[in-house]
Formats: sequence, structure tokens, C-alpha cells
Amino acid sequence: MTTTPAGSPGSGAATGIRLHAPAPGWAIDSDVVVVGSGVAGLTVALRCAAAGAKVIVVTKAHLDDGSTRWAQGGIAAALGDGDTPAQHLEDTLVAGAGLCDEDAVRALVTEGPDAVRRLIATGAHFDTDAAGAILLTREGGHHRRRIAHAGGDATGAEVSRALIAAVVSAAPAHDDQGSAATDAREAAALPHPEGEGTIDFVENALALDLLTDAEGRTAGVTLHVMGAGARDGVGAVRARAVVLATGGMGQVFSATTNPGVSTGDGVALALRAGAEVSDLEFVQFHPTVLWLGPDAEGQQPLVSEAVRGEGAHLVDADGVRFMVGQHELAELAPRDIVAKGIMRRMQETGAAHMYLDARHFGARMWAERFPTILAACRAHGIDPVTEPIPVAPAAHYASGGVRTDLRGRTTVPGLYACGEVACTGVHGANRLASNSLLEGLVFAERIAADVTAGREPAPGEPVPPAPAGRPLLASEARYEVQRIMSAGAGVLRSAESLTTAAGALERLHTAAVEAYDRDGKTAEPCVETWEATNLGLVARVLVAAARRREETRGCHWREDRPDRDDHAWQRHLVVRLTPHGTLDVRTTEGPALPATRPQAPPYAVTAGAGIGDDGAVASRYSPAEPVAQRHTTP
Repeated sequence: MTTTPAGSPGSGAATGIRLHAPAPGWAIDSDVVVVGSGVAGLTVALRCAAAGAKVIVVTKAHLDDGSTRWAQGGIAAALGDGDTPAQHLEDTLVAGAGLCDEDAVRALVTEGPDAVRRLIATGAHFDTDAAGAILLTREGGHHRRRIAHAGGDATGAEVSRALIAAVVSAAPAHDDQGSAATDAREAAALPHPEGEGTIDFVENALALDLLTDAEGRTAGVTLHVMGAGARDGVGAVRARAVVLATGGMGQVFSATTNPGVSTGDGVALALRAGAEVSDLEFVQFHPTVLWLGPDAEGQQPLVSEAVRGEGAHLVDADGVRFMVGQHELAELAPRDIVAKGIMRRMQETGAAHMYLDARHFGARMWAERFPTILAACRAHGIDPVTEPIPVAPAAHYASGGVRTDLRGRTTVPGLYACGEVACTGVHGANRLASNSLLEGLVFAERIAADVTAGREPAPGEPVPPAPAGRPLLASEARYEVQRIMSAGAGVLRSAESLTTAAGALERLHTAAVEAYDRDGKTAEPCVETWEATNLGLVARVLVAAARRREETRGCHWREDRPDRDDHAWQRHLVVRLTPHGTLDVRTTEGPALPATRPQAPPYAVTAGAGIGDDGAVASRYSPAEPVAQRHTTP
């Protein structure tokens, strides 16, 4: 079967698939709508408003309820004496296991230091020494101390605080005691001084689907505002640009470090809009998550990599440092290697977890350097000052996501993505520790520059959404998806486990479709069923990609294919959702991702092996021009 390659006309064509939801009952207008309020989303909003744009930030809960505030370790940048962007680039490329886009990484590491300085100028306070110099620590995969941190182990919380303070100061006054808007109807009435950029907020709102005009250009987004018990808050924000900054999809697994709002909404929205996603099989499992027992589910407390950076050791129940000899950096090897080391030792010993031993830190260092982790451990009956911490890997970060170019543009005109929801090419097969906050800063600034430059044509009137969408999964399907994914697509994967997972996910999806086709019935449209449906879709994509990648690379570990295979697999998998709801899975010809925008000459595409038993189409990109020309100019 022949498919249209990314970057060619039609590659961002709408699927016609959307969530089953009531028609929008209200609408508000803006220049830009940003979906998400983490470091990426708020940075886009600030930079766009500074350039004179009217911005609306849509966030699923409150402004500070996303993943950013949970980041403990810090933000990586070449800020220290003797460190250089070139060294940071090299460490990032090594961690990415041959699949990083070098141009994207170079943009990250060269623009990163100044982006951090602008964050400081915005009001973020990092830990400093007596002379006022920023204190730097080391984390896995880094050969130098280049991790700036705040509050010891509360960097994300400080970054979030500073950015929220900045965007709130840029927002028009509200009549609800100065807090951010929680009602879209109220936001619609806010004044916008002529010629000045502004930022408004719509909190407690789940983004549903993209609005497009008759030509397929982005024209806004539909959303549901979660009032006090209300289920009828569906409306629309009309805008010429939509920026997805929705964070991760960690809730697709039973145990994760992600907050409960991380249900893959941005990736699912983009897929339904016809956008391409890439590298979703590369889910990073953080090696050291506080082990709370075999039945623990949901968000688990993270024990930051910075604890190992300061000298903590991984040991088994007998006190043996099992990472020594497995990698030159031992406990500070890249996360995929450490996670694999822990899982192997667990298998060898039959243990449910390993231990992180930092008793030699002493009480004062624990209290001053890692107060958040100390409090979390003690809240669960563990005192790291006097005993080792039980740890095990848990889902942490999605290295892949919605495919973008160096300006953050997706394959759908007017739709941008940044932060964890995006695949910029920076992370490759495995994110280097603490590069995520930096990526959010750097690529958010690039998106704001592109949006406010007016390069994208203005959309026409939004096409009214179809009267009915695709069927929804029942709310309880969320837990079934998590169970399936944890059992079959976790740290340890194989052809057998992935086939089992694919079959179970397909049965969930097919049952909902068949019931809808048979009698027109679907689960009640509400936040819980929309989230379950989003999780089901991203789980299907992840498993389809993991089945197709028959090797071990980065944080994708196939027990039945234990070796890295550069000849066959130093390439990306790109996935689209077809109008029929099946998955179009293709491979690139090499490690470079194709451009997200049309350019001449077009890319050819050759048919692959056909349709697999997961319903995914196999085909391969064939570039018609040199790889060096395949990225748009930043």
C-alpha cells in the first residue's frame, strides 16, 4: 500500500475522526491558544504576548498542576567553567543512541544557556554559592556538572512558580480576587488594550479536538470546561495558531512519576487532526522511583537522579553495587542502562526492587540538598538517613511525540507542539537527564518567534464539527489499558508480550466501534471517558511502533531482540491515524526525520510489507533529496 510521506501536500489532512462530544455552546477568540501550562506552554505564552499577540492558555487543572512542578533534578545547560555546548551536544547524542537530530540538539545546547539566563531574568531563583554563582550538579549520562537546581530538589516547582507569576502579571485583571480565569465565558469578556499583547487563562479545561478551516488549516480548538459537577461545558477557542504543550502520557502505565492529568491528550488530539507522531516506542522508565509495594498504582514518588549524582549507590539486598562494571559511569550511566541493570538484577535475584543507599550523606545534606525527597520517603515510612531506599523503574518520560521541525511546526498547518508532547529530534531513543526543561524553554521561544512572524497564512472560518464523533471507551477502560501496557509494553518487552498487548488493546477498541455501529451507543461523553479514549489511542500507537522496532535501542528494550541493529533500525517510525481509525506506520530511510512542510522535490514512498495483524500499514520513506536539506531553516 502506498502512503503520502510526511512534509508532502496532504500529509496533514484531517482524518474526520474526533471525540464524541456535544457541539460547542460558546466561543472566544484569540491570536494564539496554548494548550498546557508547564515550562513550554507558559514560555510560548510569555514570548507571544511580549510580541503583541493575544494569547489564551488552556490548562487541564490549575496552572501549576502539570508535570513541570514535579521535576526535581534541574535543568541542564553549559553554564559552568570549562563546560561547552559541544560537550553537552556529545553527551546528548550518546544518550540518544543514534537517533537524535543533530541540528535540533545543536539548537538546544547553543541556545540553552541564554534561555536559562532569560528564565532567571523572568524571576526564577536557582541555588547559588556564597559568591552568587549557580551551583551545578551531575546526573546520569553527563560527563560534567551542568545541572542547575533550585530549592535543592524542587527545580520544577521554582520554574513553574516564576513563569506563573510572570504570565499572571501579563494577564488582564480579573474580578475573582486576582486569580486566573476559571470560566471561559468570563475570559471572553476580558479587555484587551489595543496593540498590546495579553494572556488570558481557561483553567480546569480539557482540550478535545482541533478546529480547522475548509483548507485544513488550524483555526482553533474545542474544549470542555469542568465546572462544579457540570458536564455540559463544551466550547471553542478560535485562533490562527494552536500550540500543544500538554506534557506526557505516563498514565498509560499503572506506575508512573507523571501526575494524573498526563493522559496523552495532546498526542491523541494531534493524531485525530491528521498530524504525524514519531518515536512513541521510546518511553523512558526512571530507574529510581520509590517502591511502594507490588500493587501500587498511579503517580509514584520520584527519587531524583541528582541523588546518584551526589554519590548515592545502587545496591541489592546484600549490599552489592551491581552497576559497577556494567558501564564506565556505573550508577550515572544513561537512564536506559541503569533501568535495565536494575531489572536484570531483580530477575537474577527474584527481588521486587533494588535499593538506593545514601546513608553516607548524613542528616544535614539530606535536609538541605534533598528536602522534598526526604519528606516523601519519610511520609511512606522510610528514613534515607538511616536506611537504604527501595526503588524500582517506573514510566517517566516520553522521548517521542507529535513530530515537529526546528520551529515547532507539525505536519498540520498552524498546529505547533513543544515540550514532552513533541518529538523535536532532541532526545532520539533516550532523553539525557534534565534536558527536558531546557527543551521546553528553547523550542517554546522558537515557536513564539515563528508564530509572531506571521509566516503561516490566516485560516478561514472554522468548519463546524461533525454532529457525532467516534465512540468512546468506558471510564473503567483506563485501568484496563494501564494493566495491558504495564504487562506487555513496560521496561521488558518481547514479540510475545507486545502481540498480547496489541490484541487486548484492539479488542477494547473494536468492541466500542462495533457497539456504536450496531446500535449507536457509546460511553457517556465526560472527562473520564475522553481520557480513557485518549489513553487507548496512544497505547495502540506505542505498541504498534514497539512491535515494528525489532531491536533494542535506548529505552526500547526487546528481550527477544537484545542487540542494537544500526543497519536495519537506525531510522525512525512515523505514525498517522487513517480516516478509518487504523494506524499507518512507516519508517524513515535514515536517522533524519523528513521535513514537516511541503518542499520540492517531493519525497517518494515505496510500499512495504503490507498490513500487519495490528492493522498498521508498513511502508518506507525514500528521500528524493540529500538528508542535509530535509530540515526547514530555523
